[in-house]
Parts: sequence; C-alpha cells; structure tokens
Amino acid sequence: MSPIPWRARSPAAPGATAAAVAVLAAALAILPGLGRAPFDDPGEGMHAEIGRELALARDPFALTLSGVRYVDKPPLLYALLAAAFALGGPGEAAARAVPALAALAAVAATAWLGARLLGPRGGLLAGLALATSPGFFAFARYVRPESLFVAALAWGFALCLTGLADGRRGRVAAGLAAFGVAALAKDPLGALAPPLALGAALALGGRARPLGRWLPWPGVAAGAALGFGWWVLAERRTPGFLWYTLVDNHVLNVLGTRRLPDEDVPLGAGAFLVVALLGAAPWALAAGVAVVSLVRRRAWRDPAELPWVALALWTLGVLAATLVSRFRLPHYGLPAYFAIALLAARAWESQARRGLGVVHALALGVLGAAGAVLWVGDGSRVLDVVLGATDVATRKSALAGAAAPVPPWAAFRPLVGATALALGLGAVAAAACVAVPRLARRGTAVFAVVAALVGVLPSVAAALALVSAHRAAAGVGRAIARAAGPDDVVVHEGPLENSGALEWYAGRRPVIVDGRVSVLAFGALRPEARDRFWDEARLRRAWAAGRVWLVSVRPPERSVAGRLPGARLLAGAGGRWLWVNAPP
Repeated sequence: MSPIPWRARSPAAPGATAAAVAVLAAALAILPGLGRAPFDDPGEGMHAEIGRELALARDPFALTLSGVRYVDKPPLLYALLAAAFALGGPGEAAARAVPALAALAAVAATAWLGARLLGPRGGLLAGLALATSPGFFAFARYVRPESLFVAALAWGFALCLTGLADGRRGRVAAGLAAFGVAALAKDPLGALAPPLALGAALALGGRARPLGRWLPWPGVAAGAALGFGWWVLAERRTPGFLWYTLVDNHVLNVLGTRRLPDEDVPLGAGAFLVVALLGAAPWALAAGVAVVSLVRRRAWRDPAELPWVALALWTLGVLAATLVSRFRLPHYGLPAYFAIALLAARAWESQARRGLGVVHALALGVLGAAGAVLWVGDGSRVLDVVLGATDVATRKSALAGAAAPVPPWAAFRPLVGATALALGLGAVAAAACVAVPRLARRGTAVFAVVAALVGVLPSVAAALALVSAHRAAAGVGRAIARAAGPDDVVVHEGPLENSGALEWYAGRRPVIVDGRVSVLAFGALRPEARDRFWDEARLRRAWAAGRVWLVSVRPPERSVAGRLPGARLLAGAGGRWLWVNAPP
C-alpha cells in the first residue's frame, strides 16, 4: 500500500505517544467528584438503570428499562455500565466513570493525531482544546453514550489518517473497525458517515482510487460486523426493531413525521448552531480560521493536506447535516468537537499567532464581562434562555407549560461569578502575552486561554451536580423505599425516562400511566409490556383496592391525581410530585 505523504512528515510515534500521555495526565481533572450527586433525571437515570438491568439479565439483545424493552440505543454503553457495576458495585461514581474514561480516550486520540500532524506541542494543544471544551467536559461527566461515540470517532480518524500516511493497511482497517464501534455506541451513522468524509477528501484530491487503499476489505468487514451485526441479531430477537430504529427513529425523525414520537423538543437551526459552537468555545474561533485558510488555498488539491481536508469536511458535515434536519438536539454537535480541537491547534501552530491571541483575548473578555454583569444583577432571564437551549428537560417542561425543573438563579449565581473571574483573568493574561512580541511569536497566549478554561470547568461540574441534585428521582425513590409496604403499588405518570432512576432508588418496579409518547413507545407495543402500561381506569381500580404511590412529572393541575379520590400530595420538587392514597 503506497503512503500518502503529509506536509512536514509526521514525527516519530514516541513523540506522539508522549503528547497523548501528557494530555491525559492533565485531563484527569475530569474524574474527581463523579459520585457526589444523584443521577440527573431526565438524562442519566434511564441509562444507569438500563445498565443495572443488563447486569442482572446479561442479555445485550434485550435491553430493558423497568422491564420494558428498550431499543433506542445499541448496547455498548450499557454493557460497559454493567461491567462497571460488577467491578465497583452499582453507584453514581461507577456509572459516570464509563463516560469519563471514554472522554479520556477521546482526548488521547486527539492529542496523538495532533502530534502526528503538528508535532508534540500541536498534539498537546489539540488534546487540551478538546478536554477544555465546556460542552465536551459536561458530557464527560454525564451518563450518556456521547463521549463513547466521540472516542470511537476520534480513534477511527486517527488510525485511518495515520495509516494512509504511513502506508499501513492494517491501521486503516483498525480505524474502520473503530467507526463500527462508534455505531455500536450510539448510531449506525457512526460507521457510515466518517468513511464518506475520508472518501470525499480523497476524491477532491484525485486520490480516491484504488478503493482498497482507504477501504481495505478486512476493515470494511470489521466495521460492518461491529456497526450493524447487533442490529441484525436484535431484529431476530425483536421483530420490527429495524423498522423502528432505521425508519421511524432516523428517516421519519429527520422529516418530522415519526409514528412513535417521544417528548424531545428539537432546537431551531440558529439555536443549535449557537449551542454547538459555544460548547466548543473559544476553540471554534481558531478552527474557523483554519477552515477558511484551507478553502482559500484550495487545499484539497494538495495530497499533503488530506488530513485537514478530511477533518474540515467532517466538522462542516456534522453541523450541516444537523442544520438541514428537522430534528436537532443540543448534543448533536459533539461528534465534531475532536476535529474542531485539531483544527484549532493547526491554526495556532501555523497562522498568525498574534492575531489569534487578540481575538481570543477579546472573546474571553466579552464572555467574562457578560458573566460579571449577570453576577451583579439578575441573570434569571438569561439563565432561562441558556437552559432552554441546552437542557432537554427544560425544553420539555416549557412545551408542557410547566416551570423548568432547575434550581433558582440564586443557586447558580456564585458559579457565574467564578466563571466570569476565570474568563476575565484569562483575557488579561492572553492580552499580556500578545503585548510582548517574543511571547506573541511563540503563541504563548493560547496557554493563557487553556488556563482560563481550566478555571471554568469546576463551575461546569458544580452546575451539573446542582441540577442533578435538584431534579433527581432519588428523593421520591428513597421515600418510597422507606415507607412502601410489600403489597403497595408504585405508579409513574408520564414517560418513564423522565424518572429513569426511580426503580434504582426505590427498589420497586413502577407501572406506567400516560407514558407511551416515550423512548419506550416501541417496547410498549410488545405483549410482555401489557401489564406495565396502565390506563386511568386500571389505575382507579388499583387506587380503590390498596395503597398506591403515584410519582408524576405532570403538575398537580394536569395530573391524573386530581381526579383520584383522597389523593394526598406528599412532596413536590424538581419537576416531580409524589402522591399517595393513604397516609404512610
């Protein structure tokens, strides 16, 4: 296999490995305090509970949430959660360790590829840029499949691009297999879209042939087996699964015509773009500079620029595909973040560093000043806007006409002040580096930017913990665990994913009322789910026959509890209410 040479041929592997190790040591800040808060609901609790049930059932082809078949995501996250629970026992820290370690793997891949492309300093910077991207850091501490998805994508690109450069067919095959792992982590598009970006970059440079150079058959076979094998086997176990996953949850979802919809509320195109770029701030600024430079120079004609063209195409493709879709969620920009980090490092290593320093100092200063204004005054309206764009639960509540299930502004105010201070000091430090010619030429300002973001990340972690503690199902779940008798019935009103960890904390399996518009909509159609989903008439019969604990995500004025005789409200907080039909 003939190699495709890069400009400034990649440094020796030991230098790249050293850069990855150095960044990993710095990125360990992701790990502390993972178990301090209960699971966020909706959000984390559902995934943790599915992992716990898989640990008990040991059947990755029949994932369940409170006993109802769950088919929205493939099993990699849940298998890893089950393994984590087997090693460390079920708990918040063990569950969050899975996405945190996956995030470290993504950072390592980004640093390693950056060092191969730009040298050790460039690799160090690329890894730090990804680790300090606020959106990426948040999902690194959150039980969802996103960081696993990003890690597999980052390693896939790193292996494919370095394999093409070195003429290593086996490494390219390993990269295609990594894309298959991405599909097993979250979405089958993870196995298809990255090779399309690579192929487009090669085609633009007139080097798409021979196909075997970038699509070696062992890699294609491994990627297809990993990426689609589970779907085929799951269809055999659960007929109709492929239609639901590929047609209803993808094609019809993009068109906005799903037959089995859930409660997620998509973002507008402009709001999505703002959220995606702010999640990678301020590195998206430098990445934009790198992309503009590639376009101006028509870099796709130069085979030495293949990696950068592929990364730019991937970044623009992720954002553009989401923008043209009718269904956009805040985290849909995350798959591009490792590429944004690499492009940002390229800009800092090859562009006018002084200009970038000025732009970043101004950006940090503006953001810091805005934070200071909010800290001094009343930032509740801005908080509502931010959470309305970035938090899925807040968007669901707004559509339902209910208050956002988040703490009040006063709880966030100290964190906003700390963030404003870190950004302001970073702006001053970056400006000082720009003002000294020798420091400006060396691009020292970029490390002032890194330091500022490192100062912001503790506030991001604290905000996540604050929200999780406020709206977790832990409170009502533990209350039921303490007071419910063996013959009592536990009922959840509304989609169960809104209180996904209820069974985790209560130790009791709930039945579901008014919860079919949900990620469990497909599972609700299966015969074994008949006794898991009740209508109001059946609830009334149980209400009259014995003690019933009703956990509702509907406000009292909209809850079925208002139509049940003798319903007593025991607690209400964080967008969740606990009712009972007899005093405990």
